[in-house]
Amino acid sequence: MAQEIHKASDIHDLRLSRERAAATQSGYPMILLLVLLVAAGAASTWLGVAREDPWMIGLSAWAFGPAALFVAVGFYFLQPNQAAAILLFGDYKGTDRQTGLRWRLPWLTRTKISTRIHNITSDRLKVNDLRGNPIEIAANVVWRVTDTAQALFDVDNYVEFIEIQVESAVRAMAGRYPYDDIEHKEVTLRGDADVVNAELEKELQERVARAGISIDESRLTHLAYAQEIAQAMLRRQQAEAVIAAREKLVIGAVSMVETALQKLSEKNVVHLDDERRAAMVSNLMVVLCSERDTQPVVNAGTLYQ
Repeated sequence: MAQEIHKASDIHDLRLSRERAAATQSGYPMILLLVLLVAAGAASTWLGVAREDPWMIGLSAWAFGPAALFVAVGFYFLQPNQAAAILLFGDYKGTDRQTGLRWRLPWLTRTKISTRIHNITSDRLKVNDLRGNPIEIAANVVWRVTDTAQALFDVDNYVEFIEIQVESAVRAMAGRYPYDDIEHKEVTLRGDADVVNAELEKELQERVARAGISIDESRLTHLAYAQEIAQAMLRRQQAEAVIAAREKLVIGAVSMVETALQKLSEKNVVHLDDERRAAMVSNLMVVLCSERDTQPVVNAGTLYQ
């Protein structure tokens, strides 16, 4: 079964079109040939009229006229970053990327395609992140056509194809990461933009490679919680921020109290028993961790009275 699937994949790969150079040429020498044919036809006609020779007039009309028409219908123009796929009765014969005035045989048809840089911004999509939270997300993608044969013949409409693939890739990528992580232990959509954008670009390139499209850049342009949970998640973020701040404050206060007691003992400033040490630790912790300014209290007695 696996071998059959592998063979089917190989057959599909063989059917993919690949761009190759077309057998066309510059149009400027053909312009010179067209001018010579028109001049020769005009001169032959003039001589026939001057000699009153109908055979010469007919010969110039039947010989030089079709030849000039044959040359004239083969001209076409290509602008910078523009290509033309050349077809012979539907059979792909190659792609012309040379700019300027070009010429091909009249029975060859052409289909122009732009190879310029394109920019697309997806709609705001409502998806679920890794933790199941509904979020709104949108992305901007910069792309271009690199293989004209694949873009024209392997997909029905390559512009619609990439629009759909952008939406699919954004949805798939958003479900792999949480929106946020207050502990900073995971890659998140909000906190690791470079990683997420690189993942989105890789995901998109794998999806659109079959259409001959190259992704130059991709990045998120909008990221937010969905409206129905935005207020709740804001309160949660605020609570998590307060908890994280208090945790750091307590760790710092403990370190400062430890240092203070150590310095007092080393310099023999005061000798403290366990009960006095506990009272000083309590007072220092209150002073360091309080959200309000502390008020000094003068104790005229002793700790044991």
